[in-house]
Amino acid sequence: MKLAVFLGLIAVVLFYLITLYNALINLKHQLTQSWANIDVILKQRHDELPKLVEVCRQYAQFEQETLTQVMAARGAVADSARARDPEALGAAEGRLHSLIGQLYAVAEAYPALQADQQFAQLSARITQLEEALADRRELYNEAVKLHNARIEQFPDVLLARLFHFPPARPLRFAAAETRDVDMKALFARN
Repeated sequence: MKLAVFLGLIAVVLFYLITLYNALINLKHQLTQSWANIDVILKQRHDELPKLVEVCRQYAQFEQETLTQVMAARGAVADSARARDPEALGAAEGRLHSLIGQLYAVAEAYPALQADQQFAQLSARITQLEEALADRRELYNEAVKLHNARIEQFPDVLLARLFHFPPARPLRFAAAETRDVDMKALFARN
């Protein structure tokens, strides 16, 4: 009788530990999926930006330095995303976001460019992608918060340490991306 109770108790504890471990694995995969969702949006925007830059290049007087900076920032975002480095990605995103704003501000000085249907469509598409990216970043950071909280809570912390579940890093944004945009300064660059 005592043996049956003891074995039953061990089975309950084992079942509980398996449930905790599976919950940690589930959070780990949610985190991976959240990052993959960001990656998809970044890829789509990565594909659209050269088209926008090319449309701008067709206008002979368009500021070449801005176009070059946008393409360099695009490359930095892609490299950071590939490296799965949230800090570098946040900084690169901030730079690219600022340069896209600068690109649009410079484009204001070109009425023919503003009237170009392809420019308008690409601008709208990039704006949609920026909004989707903001949503995905929010979901990723929520997954990071849940993951990190769970691996620090008792008794999950015991399994997390035993099976080496490292804390995840949230995607933080550069200060330039989180403060209000100075539209006067953007237009003064023209």
